[in-house]
Amino acid sequence: MNEFIFGFLHPFRCTGLFFRFPKLIAYSIVPMVINLVIYGTIFFYVYGWIMDTAAGKDVFALKDGFVFDTLRFLVKAAALLLVLLLCYFLFVIFGGIISAPFNEFISKHVEERKFGVKSSAELPFFKEVAVSIREELKKLLFYFSVMIPLFAVNFVPMIGSVVSIAVGTPFSFYYNALDFLDYPMTRHGAVFRTKLRTVNSKLLTSMGFGAISFLLMFIPVVNVIFKPLLVVAGTDLYHLKNYILQNKT
Repeated sequence: MNEFIFGFLHPFRCTGLFFRFPKLIAYSIVPMVINLVIYGTIFFYVYGWIMDTAAGKDVFALKDGFVFDTLRFLVKAAALLLVLLLCYFLFVIFGGIISAPFNEFISKHVEERKFGVKSSAELPFFKEVAVSIREELKKLLFYFSVMIPLFAVNFVPMIGSVVSIAVGTPFSFYYNALDFLDYPMTRHGAVFRTKLRTVNSKLLTSMGFGAISFLLMFIPVVNVIFKPLLVVAGTDLYHLKNYILQNKT
């Protein structure tokens, strides 16, 4: 359990790295602005669509009283939760792909400046960008190959939603750990199967880190601000906990 807590708290320990290596702040500005535009656009359209749909189907609209007020509140709360879920999934897709090259620069700077580790092979800029996007697409394929079937399970009467939440929540923790630990692994040539083995090698630490990453990525605006920190924390955790020793094909 101590390892889970260590992973959970680790991003907050890494905030000082932005002051120790000020270039991290400069590298973070562009992806933060891009992610803010992406998430803001997604939230605006998804929120408008779902709230308009909920309002149009509000069977309690013309009824008064405490019970109906409570039901209206619950409908709006459920609609807001649905907004956040859809925004999270869409942000994972579009934000992940577009900001991948910038996150690579952030991770690389931490690895070189704090740990003195340089990539064995320096790639040309555009090839490095292409590799970052390709690896991001692989992770997304992995994520949705699990989450789409889990979404379908929701429609199974009685137990569907319970199973979906019970499996989907820890899997989202695991995916977020993989997502932010991935940058140094990709740079050092790990294949996808090796990446999974590397995350699994210190599973409690990974799940703790993945849990806080999921929570921070789920909250609007907070996700945009904290994403560069999670990239830094993932790279730092990878070396600090010797994940690199498991990075063997």
